[in-house]
Amino acid sequence: MIFKYKAIEQAGAQRQGTIDAVSVDVAVSSLQKRGLTISEIIPEDEKKGLFSNITLFNGVSNRDVVILSRQMATMFDAQVSALKVFRMLAGESPSQQLGATLNEVADDVQAGSPISIAMAKHPKIFSSFYVNMVKSGEESGKLEQTFLFLADYLDRTYEVSSKVKNALIYPAFVAFTFLTVMILMFTMVIPKIAGILKDSGQEIPFYTKVVLGISNFVVDYGIFLLIILIIGGFFFWRFSRTEAGKLSVDNAKISVPYFKTLYTKLYLSRISDNMNTLLLSGIPMVRALELTADVVDNKVYENILRKANEDVKGGQPVSEALGGKKEMPGIFVQMIKVGEETGQLGKILKTMSNFYQREVINAVDTMVGLIEPVMIVSLGLAVGILLAAVLVPIYNISSGM
Repeated sequence: MIFKYKAIEQAGAQRQGTIDAVSVDVAVSSLQKRGLTISEIIPEDEKKGLFSNITLFNGVSNRDVVILSRQMATMFDAQVSALKVFRMLAGESPSQQLGATLNEVADDVQAGSPISIAMAKHPKIFSSFYVNMVKSGEESGKLEQTFLFLADYLDRTYEVSSKVKNALIYPAFVAFTFLTVMILMFTMVIPKIAGILKDSGQEIPFYTKVVLGISNFVVDYGIFLLIILIIGGFFFWRFSRTEAGKLSVDNAKISVPYFKTLYTKLYLSRISDNMNTLLLSGIPMVRALELTADVVDNKVYENILRKANEDVKGGQPVSEALGGKKEMPGIFVQMIKVGEETGQLGKILKTMSNFYQREVINAVDTMVGLIEPVMIVSLGLAVGILLAAVLVPIYNISSGM
């Protein structure tokens, strides 16, 4: 539970912020250990506004973390103390949640905690990948370089992921428009025209009967169909949250034709980029595989990396541990093998990361270029056929008068 507190430091300065604890007693005890005298402490839930649960109003985006990392790199490079860095960035943060988190990190740092340990208490903002990178930077004394690595890595990840997501927005919008037009036609336009056609007494063409039948079904049973779809969608969402469901959905992403190519390249790009960044920071290969499995965001590849991690612990080379998996292209495994044999694995991983990122962007551009005309033509044909099915009989009626 998050508690909001106001306190007085030993020097007499006022302090306010938030703390995560299981109860108010634990929160008070933790704050007192930091040398603070509590003047007020209440659950944060009591002060939440109408939109506080909506990420748009009170969340921390990936872009916020990218900017934060660059700011920290600059300030550490300027030899600013860690405590002052977090205090300054907390006050300037555009996100209320991020500002409160940075204040808590500063409190822990002031109490003598390492930066990585302080950040590890906030996994929703600082992933295990991020925390381990910072830990490596602390051990090597190169925090400013580590934060630059993190900012560059997050920026690349954000760019590629955003490209994929944005590419799906237009098809989704066109599909939504198509369904809306069809529903309005079947429920409002065609029923009125159907009355005219029946009153005319003329023979109705077969294709027009089909359209009228669909219209009658939508009008009579549309609400039940909508309820079934909503219930089905809810149960699918619940299933997709389970381990078996996540595995099924993630397996479908890399199995459906065309999308298979796009998502496979996306995950291979993410794997090579993660491992390259971790190895550059001095993190051992075994730990790099484990952290990459945590952030790859696909259960199929996560399982492959975890199995590879166990094999590497047993003495196998990385290329051999990843080989023989259909999800791992032969060229990917061979390049890793070359990197191992030449001692240039980090450089090879960087090359593959850049290659697969370009491939993802090209695949997305190609997909958008194909989907746009196909969906526009499909929408036009569907509306055209629908209109022809009702307008041709009306034209025949008018001609017979």
